[in-house]
Amino acid sequence: MILFPAIDLKDGQCVRLYKGDMEQATVFSDNPGAQAAAFVAEGAEFLHIVDLNGAFAGHPVNGAAVDAILKSAKSVPVQLGGGIRSIETIAYWLERGVRRVILGTIALRAPEVVREAARLFPGQVAVGIDAKGGHVAVEGWAETSELRVLDLARKFEDAGVASIIYTDIDRDGTLTGVNVEATVSLAEQLTIPVIASGGVASLDDLRALVEAKRGRRGVVEGAISGRAIYDGRLDLRAAIAFLKEAR
Repeated sequence: MILFPAIDLKDGQCVRLYKGDMEQATVFSDNPGAQAAAFVAEGAEFLHIVDLNGAFAGHPVNGAAVDAILKSAKSVPVQLGGGIRSIETIAYWLERGVRRVILGTIALRAPEVVREAARLFPGQVAVGIDAKGGHVAVEGWAETSELRVLDLARKFEDAGVASIIYTDIDRDGTLTGVNVEATVSLAEQLTIPVIASGGVASLDDLRALVEAKRGRRGVVEGAISGRAIYDGRLDLRAAIAFLKEAR
């Protein structure tokens, strides 16, 4: 498993939201490039970036901040989501150095775009599925659909999608613990690797995820953490070392 330190961007700053609420944003840094460099210095192997404004606007908004992160991250790969809803935007970010794009709202609204993107850019397209009460939320989590998480994920089983990033919105930014069982259960029912997101509070959460995965089918590629790292509750170096040893 890999730990993905998260940099969520709002108005050019690094923030964390509480349960996806843009009105409940805590600013942790006003220098995204420096924050990325700090994560890299601590041993991060992959960075997770979300353009929060872009997710609501439907198009990239924090482009300058993303560029600063790409410059600072250097050789460490970056995955980016938020407002990416066309082949042209996908191509733009991949050309600028993003390793993997995350498609969320468009996966529900126009799954054919995801399939085409996965065909054009093999290994560089992930699907972000954000869940509220087991149902898929879109438009920056502002709307909840009737579709269940597994049903949407299965639409891409044969599409060549690199991973499913599963976020439990009710736990995101709350430090209440990752939804271990839901994540592992989803991975068991898919051939696509799953990345856990939302609620990681400490090294114990990563241990629980590793233990729950033992002996079960499917691949859990890793976990995303933001607030716990910023708050110091999760020691990034120790977490990376633990997951490397557990591989």
